[in-house]
Amino acid sequence: MNVILIAVISLGVIALVLAAVLYAASKKFAVYEDPRIALVSEVLPQANCGGCGYPGCGGFADACVKAGSLEGKFCPVGGQACMTEVANILGLAAAEAEPQVAVVRCNGTCEHRPRINQYDGAKSCAIAASLYGGETGCSYGCLGCGDCVDACQFDAIFMNPETGLPEVNEDACTACAACVKACPKSIIEIRPKGKKSRRVYVSCVNKDKGAIARKACSVSCIGCGKCVKACPFEAITVNSSLAYIDPEKCKSCRKCVEVCPQNTIVELNFPPRKPKAEAAPATEAPKVAPAAEAPKATEVKQN
Repeated sequence: MNVILIAVISLGVIALVLAAVLYAASKKFAVYEDPRIALVSEVLPQANCGGCGYPGCGGFADACVKAGSLEGKFCPVGGQACMTEVANILGLAAAEAEPQVAVVRCNGTCEHRPRINQYDGAKSCAIAASLYGGETGCSYGCLGCGDCVDACQFDAIFMNPETGLPEVNEDACTACAACVKACPKSIIEIRPKGKKSRRVYVSCVNKDKGAIARKACSVSCIGCGKCVKACPFEAITVNSSLAYIDPEKCKSCRKCVEVCPQNTIVELNFPPRKPKAEAAPATEAPKVAPAAEAPKATEVKQN
């Protein structure tokens, strides 16, 4: 009996000593966490998409609190309303951010970009891109396997079965850029949504020279530069035979759309253009009839 009692007491003493050691260690090595991090994290959407540039919503909340400023920080999923709540918690000012949306910069449909071979492998754009240039003559265009669709958490992008290209649902898109990261051809870009969701952009990423690009796709940019000359705001540049419209400079005048010989520049959500009035044919000046000669006065002879 004494042996059992001694064992119990010994274990109890050891437990107390270890507890004291653990308590002391927890106090000595404790890491302080600002309670505001948890408050900020609660108002975030917890999508953990990485669209903010940080590893999940927790990392974004930690960065907002420690930075002491919200400049350059934005949650694309929560939007402006979410950032306003974050600003109220931290007592900071939330900068206004222009809404953005994903844009597919490829118009190489089956009609415009005919197939020259058939891919018979794993249905993955990443795998297909590592093996060859694609089923068409354009090695820059969409591969059509749908990696962008699988990457989107918000069902904002889908493959059009008729065109074979991805299309973006503007109302569901949060501009998290997951589709951008998933596309091995870099044909998806995050651009400002624009006033009334109106946007003008070059729907092509082909950097081949004009003749080669046109042969691969009938609506490919050929780098002719006509759009550059037509733009009054210097919003368009041509590099490596490919035109690009800077969304920050573009004023949506659409003059570039009118002069593009390849119909490569896309105008979204604009009202239909008014038909140009035909010039009236020149009318001949009315012929004026010659004035009738006045009758000659007859001479009256006086007797």
